[in-house]
Amino acid sequence: MQTNTLATPTPQKTLIRLGTLASMLDLSRSGFDKLRLRDPSFPVPIKDGETRQAAVFFVAAEVESWLKAKMAQREQGAI
Repeated sequence: MQTNTLATPTPQKTLIRLGTLASMLDLSRSGFDKLRLRDPSFPVPIKDGETRQAAVFFVAAEVESWLKAKMAQREQGAI
């Protein structure tokens, strides 16, 4: 029996919509935008199209790495 690898995304390839990520971080949309502007180390989004209204996604693994790095900085007293 062959399994379909496309049916189950791997964590490295999982995409999160901007609104979902803002909710996960317990931020409003404007608060999320401020975080992105304030922190240049925040992962760069992937835009699905050329128009201004195109959906924006973030790679889940990149966001998780960013969050782990922030937690490590906190533990070292750098934040």
